[in-house]
Amino acid sequence: MYRDIVTTAKSFYRMTMVLPSFRLGCLLGTLSGRITKMAVDSLGVDGSDFQVRLDNDLTGGVLLSAVTISSYLNLRRSGFEVSALRYEDLVARPLDMCRLILEFCHLPVSLAELAVKAFDVDSQRNSRLSKSVIGHLKEPQLTTQKKTNLNKLLKKYGMPLIGEPGIIEGTISCS
Repeated sequence: MYRDIVTTAKSFYRMTMVLPSFRLGCLLGTLSGRITKMAVDSLGVDGSDFQVRLDNDLTGGVLLSAVTISSYLNLRRSGFEVSALRYEDLVARPLDMCRLILEFCHLPVSLAELAVKAFDVDSQRNSRLSKSVIGHLKEPQLTTQKKTNLNKLLKKYGMPLIGEPGIIEGTISCS
């Protein structure tokens, strides 16, 4: 599952505000791209292509999205039968999307209504990442300069630019 790139970046930023090790990593990442390379390496992915200095408070989230989507696309191109889905589609049409997901997974479509009810529960409710904890934290703003810098990064990784439809190859959709 993926989400609008700016929304993801803002959410990642808020998450770093409550997870000290992530916050430290982002602060150190402002000094050198070697930090981001090491962080991506720790995910089990070669971080050489993702050695980027975190020049603003949204870069970390954009970079995380680039790593994730790049890995997904590599799996597809290697012949794995995987598909993505957009969070925004799931929120806009939860029942229809749950039916499609269950169908894709060869599971009973009759479970779709039960699946939709699960969205009413905060899956992080008893953690530092709960909506009640990070939901009130201030998000960084997307300025023109940040947008320009982030779009350069997105272009480097062959991803949709900010302001363009962000539909990734192989996305399951109702439309």
